[in-house]
Amino acid sequence: MTPLVSLTRATIHLGRKDGAPALVAVNLSIGVGERVALVGANGSGKSTLLRLLHGLARPSTGHVAHAPGLRQAMLFQKPHLLRLSVQTNVALGLWLDGRSWSDAKARALEPLARVGLAALAGRNARRLSGGQVQRVALARAWALAPQLLLLDEPTASLDPHAKREVERMVQEFAAQSPDVTLVFASHNLGQVKRLASRVIYLEHGRVLADLPVTEFFGGAQMAQSHPEAHFFIKGELV
Repeated sequence: MTPLVSLTRATIHLGRKDGAPALVAVNLSIGVGERVALVGANGSGKSTLLRLLHGLARPSTGHVAHAPGLRQAMLFQKPHLLRLSVQTNVALGLWLDGRSWSDAKARALEPLARVGLAALAGRNARRLSGGQVQRVALARAWALAPQLLLLDEPTASLDPHAKREVERMVQEFAAQSPDVTLVFASHNLGQVKRLASRVIYLEHGRVLADLPVTEFFGGAQMAQSHPEAHFFIKGELV
C-alpha cells in the first residue's frame, strides 16, 4: 500500500546547524486509516515531527514525500481564532479551499453541529471558553474533509470535562471516517490507549520505538526490547 506520507532520514536543525537537532534521521511511513500516537517527554520532537508531516517545517537533510493530492489539516494545542463569528472562522477555511463565500458560510454550519456548537455560530470566537475554541478548531479541520488529520496535544490545556468532550469527538470522527488517518501527540497515556492503534516513542529527536499499541504497553517484553520507552511509561524517564 502506498503511504500517505513518508520520511527518509529526515533531520531538522532549529537554529544553528552545529546545535542539537530537533529531529534526527527519522524514517517513518504512515498509511491510510492508521491511528498514530506520538509520545515522549517535552522537547523530544513530537511537535516538530507533526509540523514536518504537515509541511510547516522542512528537513535540513533527508526527504519527505506526500501522496499526490493529499488533503490534510492540523489542530494545534492552542488554536488561533480570528476576532470574527464562530461560523466565519470555519467558513474561511472552506473559502480559501476554493468554495464561494455563500457556499462556505452555509457549509460551515454542518461541522459546527457535529461539535455541538451550531447554536453559537454567530458568537464572536474570542468570547469562547478554551474547550469551545478547541471544538471550533476541530470543526474547522473537519470541514475540509482531510485524509490526514494531525493533532498536537489537542486536550493538554483543557479542564477535565473539556478534555473528555474533545477526545470523544475525535473518537467519533475516527469511527465515522475509517479511511482518515490520525496522527496525534499526547502526554496522556490513557488517551493513547483509547485512540491509537500504533505508538511512536521519541527521545531527543530520535524514534526509539514504533509499535502497535498493544505491544507498546506490553509489560515485561516491552521492557526488554525498548527499555527507554518502558521507563517513560513507568514515569521513570530522567
